[in-house]
Amino acid sequence: MPNYKKKNRMKVKNIISSLILTIYSLTIFAQDQTTEDLKTLSDNKQFDKIIEQHTSKSKDYSAKALYYIGQAYYMKEDDNNCLKFMNLSIEKDSKDPAPLYIKASTLNYMQKYDEAVKSFQLAISLKSDDAEFYSGLGDSYYNLEKLDLALEAYKKATEQKNCQDRPYSFVAQIYSDQKNNDKALEAFYIAKSKIDNKSNSYINALFNIGLLESSKGNNEKAEPAFVELLQLDPTDYHSYAKLIQIFYHRKEYDKAKPYKVKLYDAHRNGLLKDNLKDMFCFDQFKWNDKQIQVYERYEEGSKDIYNKHLFYVVNQEDNIDYRIQTEFSPISVEQGGSKYLLCRTKGDTHSTFNIGFNDNLKYDDLKKSVIEILEDKVKPTATSKPTK
Repeated sequence: MPNYKKKNRMKVKNIISSLILTIYSLTIFAQDQTTEDLKTLSDNKQFDKIIEQHTSKSKDYSAKALYYIGQAYYMKEDDNNCLKFMNLSIEKDSKDPAPLYIKASTLNYMQKYDEAVKSFQLAISLKSDDAEFYSGLGDSYYNLEKLDLALEAYKKATEQKNCQDRPYSFVAQIYSDQKNNDKALEAFYIAKSKIDNKSNSYINALFNIGLLESSKGNNEKAEPAFVELLQLDPTDYHSYAKLIQIFYHRKEYDKAKPYKVKLYDAHRNGLLKDNLKDMFCFDQFKWNDKQIQVYERYEEGSKDIYNKHLFYVVNQEDNIDYRIQTEFSPISVEQGGSKYLLCRTKGDTHSTFNIGFNDNLKYDDLKKSVIEILEDKVKPTATSKPTK
């Protein structure tokens, strides 16, 4: 006789197995569908909706689904919840570099740079051709002031496809920080050739090219960099000052005039800030072992005494020893004399020289008179100290 009990038991087992498989398949399907839904919401930047609809029921979500929730918190700048969900995602799938990268980036924002380094390195070990991973690692090292390691990471980023602007700029910036001006200049030229010419990084590259070329005495290369910069950003007033210096160095004073007019107009409109707010540097030259930095103040039309042109004598330690300046003299004007008298301020001693100039002065004459004072070829007609 057939063993019906055995057959029935086998049949029940098969049914249970089928049910378990079906339930498992349905669960997997549901998880896949949830992940797809979350991806769609993320692609459409509906991060609030992701958080509101999925955070509370995420216990059994897949690693990728948890990643999308964490990414939503990342975009909302909720660092703690972002880390929570990225860690949950990593626990379920330690082979996906995406949550490791977001975790590392979040740690950077939280200024936990040592922890960030470890996560970036893990992400890179899983995907070694992603420029953003190396760029983030460079940011961590840069903030830790480990410039050699940062430089290595940024350089590695530039070797990958689709590298963003940031690593190119930071390679140049690190060389500049290290006072390696030749390497910095080379790197800024590379950055200029690689990055979007509508970006701030491009503007920054142009300014530094102009700055470094002019410091090397290559004004013929510095000038076009500053000119191109001003074509892209006419409000970069520091570049006006740099071009004025180039033209004064070459004694092309007429070329400098329109740029000086721009600075004066910007001053009248209250557009200038920081070290350009009151005056601008229009020339620099060497005298003996010292650097002479020449500034012009915007002030004009006042009836009180004021300084107009200032020649700062800077020593080898970059400290100001003293200055020689033109001063508006109401008494001289009242007596029909020159508008400005040449004076010197050294410590608490003020000296006045019998050398006068007006607004139409020739810079070469002014500079010659200043050098004569520097060389003690001219003696002051009056000297005073503040009364105690």
